[in-house]
Amino acid sequence: MSKQKQDKRMVVVTTDMDRRGVFFGELVSKDDSEVTLKDAQMCVYWSMETRGVLGLASHGPQKGSRVTPIIPSIWLDGVTSVMDCTEEAVEAWRAEPWE
Repeated sequence: MSKQKQDKRMVVVTTDMDRRGVFFGELVSKDDSEVTLKDAQMCVYWSMETRGVLGLASHGPQKGSRVTPIIPSIWLDGVTSVMDCTEEAVEAWRAEPWE
C-alpha cells in the first residue's frame, strides 16, 4: 500500500437533526462541529440490508440504497459523528448505488 493511500482517512459523517445528512468522503479537516470532505457523497436512503448508519461505515450502502455521485469537496456544519470506514465500505460507496 502506498504512503499516500495510507494517509487518507475515509469517513462517514452525520449532521444534526436540523440538517439530517449522512455523507462519505476523505476527511480533509475537522474543527469542533465542522468538517471538510474531499470527493464527497451523500447517502439519500439506505436499505434495511445496510443495517443502519453504522452499517454505512462497516460495509457500505447495500442493495436498495441511494447514493449521490461524487463531488470535489463539501464543508459540513452541525456534525454529530465522524466514523472511520472499512475498505469494504469505501468500495460500496464508490459504486454509487441508486436503486
